[in-house]
Amino acid sequence: MPFVDHRAQKIRRSKEELLKHMQTFKLDLKFSVGIWYFTPGGGRFHEPYVEQKSIPERIEMAAEMAKFGVKGIEAHYPAEVNEENLHLYKQLEKEAGIRLVAVPLSLFYDKIFEFGSLSNPYEKYRKVAYERLVNGLKLVKEANADICIIWPGIDGYTYSYGHLYYHMWDTFEELVAQAMDEVPGVQVAIEPKPYEPAPNNIYRTTADGILAARDIEARLKNPENLKLLQEGHALVGLNPEVGHVRMGFEDLPYAYARVAREGRLFHTHWNSQPLGNYDQDLNIGVVDWDSTEALLYTLKMVGYQGYFGIDINPERMPVIKAIEINTKVLQIMNERIERLPHDRIIECYFDPENHRGELELILAENHK
Repeated sequence: MPFVDHRAQKIRRSKEELLKHMQTFKLDLKFSVGIWYFTPGGGRFHEPYVEQKSIPERIEMAAEMAKFGVKGIEAHYPAEVNEENLHLYKQLEKEAGIRLVAVPLSLFYDKIFEFGSLSNPYEKYRKVAYERLVNGLKLVKEANADICIIWPGIDGYTYSYGHLYYHMWDTFEELVAQAMDEVPGVQVAIEPKPYEPAPNNIYRTTADGILAARDIEARLKNPENLKLLQEGHALVGLNPEVGHVRMGFEDLPYAYARVAREGRLFHTHWNSQPLGNYDQDLNIGVVDWDSTEALLYTLKMVGYQGYFGIDINPERMPVIKAIEINTKVLQIMNERIERLPHDRIIECYFDPENHRGELELILAENHK
């Protein structure tokens, strides 16, 4: 399993160093795709619009996406990737150059997780979630993937009145730490979300995710994990998703920079989303293009080197067409930010008194 060093994200640069960085560093758009949306399964109010496909059939579909720059695939354990079908993913890497890069956990769908997974008030259900987490971490190692992603979508609460927040956080964080100590050296990414499916999710915002990462790391005891922490590595990071961040009315560049500042930006998920609202997973750029482009610019500034995970819900178009669109949009955005006058933009920050309105003019001049 490759251990990814994210410490470079924490580098602070002087004005001169930042300008040199912006002139020499270019984002490497390594795209990854999530196998779960290859054949969307419908929702609360309608049945699926497309024919469902088996995992082997979906993996065949993934191979076609290599021509659009897709280099990684993500699959939930154990629903989509497991010990029995892992060889199919290894074959995909060998034949199409698309490797399994992230393994999210299926800790939200099953009926037994009605009241949560790792924070469930019933120990017998927490035990099931814990065993799934441990086995998922082991599979990350066996698969040579980069990270395990935990989206605690079903963990949280319905009513604020009388909820035991300390117990909810403590049980979740303690079990994650125990599992990481049982399978040391595997990096875990938390994916915050304000609500849905739990009416109030356990980690609502980017700041909540950062606090969870710190609290989990503080509970680690395995010598291998402690050594990595002492070397300045983060073992628990985040996988912020554009849609989830905007559901919480957060500013995209600000939120992602907050994560990168601690070297915890392990992975990123991309789509578009109106502020608030239900989780729509729209194609990248169809809502709030400017903020998404500003996010790319911020990631260039911090030297992000990870994957760009496309996380969409293409209910009404072929997934291969959706991937073509989303990869193209990110490529267009990336080409645009590369053409910007970085020296002038940096000067606007360091000397705003003498550059009033210039940033607006720069963006207007380059809005094409």
